[in-house]
Amino acid sequence: MTLLNDAPPAGLAGTPVRATQRFRAYTNKHLDELVARAGLGPEARLATRAVATVLPFRTNAYVVDELIDWSAAPDDPIYRLVFPQADMLPDSDVARIADLLRQEAPPKEIQRAAHEVRMKLNPHPAGQMDLNVPDEMQGIQHKYRETVLFFPKQGQTCHAYCTYCFRWAQFVGEPDLKFASDDIDGLVEYLVAHPDVTSVLITGGDPMIMGETVLKRYIEPLLELPQLESIRIGSKALAYWPQRFVTDPDADATLRLFERVTKAGKNLAFMAHFSHPREMESQLVSQAVRRIQSTGATIRTQAPLIRSINDNPSDWSSMWRQQHAMGMIPYYMFVERDTGPQDYFAVPLGRAYEIFRDAYTSVSGLCRTVRGPSMSATPGKVCVDGVTEINGERLFMLRLIQARDASLVGRPFFAHYDPEAKWLSDLKPALADKFPFEE
Repeated sequence: MTLLNDAPPAGLAGTPVRATQRFRAYTNKHLDELVARAGLGPEARLATRAVATVLPFRTNAYVVDELIDWSAAPDDPIYRLVFPQADMLPDSDVARIADLLRQEAPPKEIQRAAHEVRMKLNPHPAGQMDLNVPDEMQGIQHKYRETVLFFPKQGQTCHAYCTYCFRWAQFVGEPDLKFASDDIDGLVEYLVAHPDVTSVLITGGDPMIMGETVLKRYIEPLLELPQLESIRIGSKALAYWPQRFVTDPDADATLRLFERVTKAGKNLAFMAHFSHPREMESQLVSQAVRRIQSTGATIRTQAPLIRSINDNPSDWSSMWRQQHAMGMIPYYMFVERDTGPQDYFAVPLGRAYEIFRDAYTSVSGLCRTVRGPSMSATPGKVCVDGVTEINGERLFMLRLIQARDASLVGRPFFAHYDPEAKWLSDLKPALADKFPFEE
């Protein structure tokens, strides 16, 4: 495995990247100064701060200095990807919290108001807190028969937060809303007791926020389990801090850990989140991708379709082509989940299908490994396969790509076409009295 001999990366548009740049996080205490760079006036900045008391804000110097086009802010898609927007929440909620901030109300009063707003935002959709969580093991979700998600305690933050993140509740400082565990022995015992599980997804947050010495404590015990065929790592680090795999002090040690996974006969699938083509422009990202691939790991890419950030076919076809050229595997286009500021970010399902279809038809067959648009709903991953007409009525054609009830996987079903529908719960069954998962 060659880790140390790559040429120094160049930056965006030929500008040298500060490859040895130290990680610097920006949080709420920096928010007012940062949004002022986007030209927002005092009242708009106050409204942004109000939203940031409800939903999490965190970014870093690489995103701020290398990815955001400040001349286009606040309309720049990367700016909108990481900075709260005043209209992400109802006007009345924003005005209430803004008034408290203006009056310099006690922090407990502000947090109480923020909590009340959060509880209206469906912080844990699709049965995350109950349906998929075994009583005997906290910090995991047994999502599907073959798949367990594990939330390592030290990995429940990110290099930067996406404003659309469906796991926003992990990051707001409310313990009752957070998944996390450091019980690796308990995870191993659970897996041994459930031999049908063949894949573990280490998720968060972002596991790559952890240093190698911590990460290996979670990964190495899994290598001893013959039942496991794959270990997945869900991460946005390639987009938000590619230095993690190139110049960070433990970058080489991390890649040697990846190599141990593949040498143990496990497929290491790095599930990379890219939300916009610009996130892949830096040669530092290309170098990080090559280094991960040199360990024998595969990189699969996924992201949700987000209004005002990537809601056009050209962004998706550009991403898929570039990912394929870099040796990554386009995997999923997701539908924005029914949580948080869904109404702000969601694209109607009919339009989502059109965007997917138009992007899909403009790429080669080697890019068509991607699936979508897919809803990670309570019964499983529901894919919108198309819009058709039967007996003079427009219908959605749907299919479960994955399901909590494995017998439903692959079964097609239909719903009445609704141009305003944004989620499975907005749809009504067609050609049957019930959807198959309601039987």
